[in-house]
Amino acid sequence: QVQLVESGGGLVQAGGSLRLSCAASGRTFSSYCMAWFRQAPGKEREFVAVISWRGASRVYADSVKGRFTISRDNAKNTVYLQMNSLKPEDTAVYYCAAGDRLLTEVGMYDYWGQGTQVTVSS
Repeated sequence: QVQLVESGGGLVQAGGSLRLSCAASGRTFSSYCMAWFRQAPGKEREFVAVISWRGASRVYADSVKGRFTISRDNAKNTVYLQMNSLKPEDTAVYYCAAGDRLLTEVGMYDYWGQGTQVTVSS
């Protein structure tokens, strides 16, 4: 079992940057694919990015490609989301999730954090 805790959210102006972190407990962190999702008010939770267990493969949503970078440090049991060139439409609660495969569907992930709020002002 994995427990996930996100941090790093906040308020930033459009064009700015933030780095989110997700710290995982448990000795099996390195065996999971790790993903970031987000949910804006009144909208469904949507996929942002996912990274394979060794970090060799990454998949991004089209809306963030070229602006966001997902990475992981298995020695620290942590996954990151570097967000650059932020836009007001990136405003959402961001969640990290752990799963067995490199997938983009919400329902395919077994473990979730509590989320961290990101607000981008125009």
